[in-house]
Amino acid sequence: MNVGSTQKAYVQIHTAVLLFGFTAILGKLIPQQELALVWHRLWIAVVGLIVFPGVIRGLKKVPTRKLPVFAGIGVVVSLHWLTFYASIKLGNVSIALASLATTTLFISIIEPLVTGSRFQWLELLLGLFVIVGIVLVLDVGEAYYGSIAVGLIAAFLAALFSSLNKRHIGDYNPMSISAVELLAGFVFLTVVIPFWGDGFDLNEFDLMRTSEYAFMGWHIPAFWLFLVLGWLCTSIAYGLALASLKKLTAFSSALAVNLEPVYGILMAIAVFQENKDLTPNFYIGTTIILLSVALHPILKKYWTKKKI
Repeated sequence: MNVGSTQKAYVQIHTAVLLFGFTAILGKLIPQQELALVWHRLWIAVVGLIVFPGVIRGLKKVPTRKLPVFAGIGVVVSLHWLTFYASIKLGNVSIALASLATTTLFISIIEPLVTGSRFQWLELLLGLFVIVGIVLVLDVGEAYYGSIAVGLIAAFLAALFSSLNKRHIGDYNPMSISAVELLAGFVFLTVVIPFWGDGFDLNEFDLMRTSEYAFMGWHIPAFWLFLVLGWLCTSIAYGLALASLKKLTAFSSALAVNLEPVYGILMAIAVFQENKDLTPNFYIGTTIILLSVALHPILKKYWTKKKI
């Protein structure tokens, strides 16, 4: 394997993971609440995905009978994003990401049920460590309990759509499938808008609203934040992650993706100084959760070899 191309792949995957982690920062910076935020992210991401080479051609290879399945998964994705950003708005970026890191625990339970794969006791054991971490994270106080609860729902939904995608994606172009799913999520939220809060509030959906938080000393209009979120942190980031898989093993990729909450929490501390509001137990609990997630692929590889 060419060393230069491998190094390039590592740069691609870590750039993608940094961008994925930055979506949480943008969720805090963007002045819109979760519904308008996700609605704008979806249509911008769909436009970004469609211009990728081979996406339209890949759509033609998806059987018509499969489209409702992927559309349903897209609805789950949109609900995941809604709850994730609601968790950020209710609390802060660090709490939302710590809650989201429990996705692995939910996958250990959901994936065998959805895909028919063998139940993994190792994953359940790691899940118990995650629960210990959550108990410590809860030390932040009752004011953040709502954020944690909604964040755990977001983690459950992430595990659900990941497991469903694993079962149904087959050999289809992942970018094409993502376009279908995100378009379905956009349509779903468009139907939901009239029944949500004040309905289509022009002020809430106004792309010229300015963020109440300063980033690098600037109060940035939502339009530019949405472009970064939908195009750079969704379409481009996903493209970089897929490109890296051509040279990296799934194991190496998984290790890198596990760093997303770490990157996100560090950025939250740098941008919003969130460390001032959080207790030492929060960081101990978050470390336990992240270690459980990071050690999962390593222990699984050792566990598999031992059983062989």
